[in-house]
Amino acid sequence: MKRLAILGSTGSIGQSTLRIVEQYPDRFAVASLAAGRNVDEAVAQATRWRPTVLSVAQEQDADIVRTRLRAAGVSGVEVVHGTEGTVRAATLPEADFVVSAIVGVAGLEATHAGICAGKTTGLANKECLVAAGEILMREARQRGVTLLPIDSEHNAIHQCMRGGTAQEVRSIWLTASGGPFRTLPLDQFEQITVARALKHPTWVMGQRITIDSATMLNKGLEIIEACRLFELPPQQVRVTVHPQSTVHSLVEFRDGSILAQLSVTDMRLPILYALTWPERIESGLTFDMEALRDLQFFPPDFARFPCLRLAYEAAERGGAHCIALNAADEVAVDAFLSGQISFPGIPRTIEAVLERTVEDHPTAIAEVLAADARARTMARELLAVGQSHRVDQERTP
Repeated sequence: MKRLAILGSTGSIGQSTLRIVEQYPDRFAVASLAAGRNVDEAVAQATRWRPTVLSVAQEQDADIVRTRLRAAGVSGVEVVHGTEGTVRAATLPEADFVVSAIVGVAGLEATHAGICAGKTTGLANKECLVAAGEILMREARQRGVTLLPIDSEHNAIHQCMRGGTAQEVRSIWLTASGGPFRTLPLDQFEQITVARALKHPTWVMGQRITIDSATMLNKGLEIIEACRLFELPPQQVRVTVHPQSTVHSLVEFRDGSILAQLSVTDMRLPILYALTWPERIESGLTFDMEALRDLQFFPPDFARFPCLRLAYEAAERGGAHCIALNAADEVAVDAFLSGQISFPGIPRTIEAVLERTVEDHPTAIAEVLAADARARTMARELLAVGQSHRVDQERTP
């Protein structure tokens, strides 16, 4: 029986993980949950799963949850809150496996604490590795902790890498759908609306990741994540645009062989793979071979998707530049969603922040969070004075 600490239990990955627990009650149980701000769902999950620890975002949320659980006759659940509460959930002694699925850097401290506590960790949060991958990977190596990717592309690479040794790998290929603007003329990008950007052709996701997919910054973050997870330089991590999203990623070996991972577009499969590794068990998920009738692959257009170029540049420099890439993007995406900037204003803002970021390689989580805060402040200041637009005008020939 594997007991799980699920960080981000009310999000899509968390809920998919709980469906797997429900499907395999003889294999998995819930030890702790970190539910964030969704009080109603937190109460429902605590009532259903009876975790030892339940963490919510704020102290007042914890008070509400305790009151509602008492009224429902639910006892034995320790309700905690904030970062300390999430760390408590991640480091619970009886937890065997941590699912890190809190969006953004909010789950960084808890993920780090879980690794330091020796917990096998499934990573569904790419921002943790982007911002603090150097630290997390070092801690995992020193403590002999296994990190398993849940993100579908990296999970696919992990599966393909079982076909050879790391030394035999020539390149890994991340597939990208190309988002909704793969063929849109560049001169129409300034007129892209929020509603159009949120219509992803393949996946149903949260707002930030959907916009990141449209700019391909999401793929850029995955480049950095892949460099960390598989200990490869950026030049060995390549991107191919694959609109069908049937092939989740590929690994090219030194002898010219290429292994690809194909499956249904259902996150339960990579989650189950991580939870049961190194086993493979029956999932009930099947792949329709008719989907292989039409497979297309295109090189990415860096002029259309400048965020991809910025991500490669940040990956080369590492440290503070990777932190700033992610932080500036979060601020810029929020600004786009609120109508403050245009769609191309997202990469303009990120580039302006990166140009002003000082070379640095944090060695502690507190330093990472401080660098993240500085980058966010810089991005907000640039947006407030319209600096990103002026920088773009200055660069126009």
